[in-house]
Amino acid sequence: MTATDYEILIDAPTWAFIDATNRWYPPETASFTVAQQRAVYDRMCAAFRQPRPAGVQVVDRALGGVPCRVYEAGPSRATVLYFHGGGFVVGGLDSHDDVCAELCAATGLRLVSADYRLAPEHPHPAAFDDACAATRAAAAEFGGPVLVMGDSAGGSLAASVAHALRGRLALRGVVLIYPALGGDRSRGSYLTHAQAPMLTTADVEAYAALRHGGAEPLADPRADALRDTDFSGLPPVVIFAAECDPLADDGPDYAARIAAAGGTARCVTEPGLVHGYLRARHSVPRAADSFARIIAALAALA
Repeated sequence: MTATDYEILIDAPTWAFIDATNRWYPPETASFTVAQQRAVYDRMCAAFRQPRPAGVQVVDRALGGVPCRVYEAGPSRATVLYFHGGGFVVGGLDSHDDVCAELCAATGLRLVSADYRLAPEHPHPAAFDDACAATRAAAAEFGGPVLVMGDSAGGSLAASVAHALRGRLALRGVVLIYPALGGDRSRGSYLTHAQAPMLTTADVEAYAALRHGGAEPLADPRADALRDTDFSGLPPVVIFAAECDPLADDGPDYAARIAAAGGTARCVTEPGLVHGYLRARHSVPRAADSFARIIAALAALA
């Protein structure tokens, strides 16, 4: 994919968002030390962070031994476990605080953001173990329907949790936002969008190496849901992929495997959007429209 093609695919407001992001989080950040990456990422998220909507009550507490942030906007009929993005290396409760607060306010659902352990200090399956523990504990604590959702690396965790807990916990639904699901990097969007703005295929590989301390497991659905051999028995899944993203094909591929196994899944590929567009939901009309669709999907599943 050439720069000229991206000039056609990506509109002016999205380019403005990309340029603003690069001022805080330049493309070469993936080559920084982990400590430097986290500092840069935290500053970027703080620069884009929006105030929490009025009426959202927030409490930090542990669930299943995992530090969590619980968002409530009154009595809730369901609980959503949210797993943040950041390549399994960066991010935390503050990086996605405004996203979670807005999802809570817009849907009326209780949101639980899980501060899972990060690599490389805590390699796989630490993050997965934390995500499962927080989900089980939230289900026991709050009762009622439980859903899982996440963006990027968090989308990977949400999908893997759904695979691991099927038959053990009755999940109501799964919402994945530009998820990393372990697709084949030798074909499709990993090639056509290898040099996409915001995330490259080389970035995906660098974060995977940090997560696994070297070689990646080839048949571990706890790491990548597309590595599973059984896609039956899953709750309904809605996926939102960004067109201009190396991960763009992971969503449709995952939805197709679930459908082939008799399940319910659909993937919306958002035209002209890039990885990380949740932070553009207040500045880019295309991202705002997608965020509205994410809210509607979450509310419908709940």
